[in-house]
Amino acid sequence: MRIYFDIFIAFFRSSILSFGGGPVGIPLIEEEVVKKYHWMTLEEFGDLVAIANALPGPINTKLAGYIGWRIKGAAGMLLALVACVFPIVIVLILLLGFLTRFQDQRWVRGMTQAVLPVVGVLMAQLTWRFVTSAKKGMGWTLTLILIAASFILMELLHIQAPILIALTLLFVLLKPWKQRSKKEGASK
Repeated sequence: MRIYFDIFIAFFRSSILSFGGGPVGIPLIEEEVVKKYHWMTLEEFGDLVAIANALPGPINTKLAGYIGWRIKGAAGMLLALVACVFPIVIVLILLLGFLTRFQDQRWVRGMTQAVLPVVGVLMAQLTWRFVTSAKKGMGWTLTLILIAASFILMELLHIQAPILIALTLLFVLLKPWKQRSKKEGASK
C-alpha cells in the first residue's frame, strides 16, 4: 500500500510545483523518480523523456502514465495520472480566477514576470543533465555536433522540434543497424 502513496505523492508534488508549463515539470519528476524513489536510472529517464517528447500531448501526463504503469501496472498508471492532473485543474481554476480578478494590479504582473528566471534556471539545469548523460553514451564530439545541428535547424531554418526529434530517433535506430552490417561484412 505504501507504493501507491509514494506514486501519488511523487506526481502530486512534481505537478503542483511545476509553474510555467510541461517542460518545467521534467526536472521535478526526475527528482522524484530518479533521485528520491530510485524507480529509474537517469539514463532510463532521459530515454523516456526523449520518446515522450516525440509523442503528442502534455509531457508530464505521458511521463506520469508510463512511470506509474511501470511501477504498479494499470492501477499505478491511473493513480499517477490523477495525481498529475487533478491538483492542477483545481489550482488552475482558483489561480486563474484570482489573477483575472486582479490582472491590472502591478504586483500581479510582477509576480508572473518573477517566475520566468526560475523557469529558465530549471530548463538550463535539465539541459545540462541531458547533455552530460548524452556525453556518456555518445561522447562529447557527437553530442556537441547534435547540439549545434539542432540549434541551426530549429533557430535558423525554423524546423519544428517534433520533426527534429523524429529525425534524431530515426538516426539512432539506423545507426546500430549500420554497425551490425559492418561487423557481419568483416566476419565473412
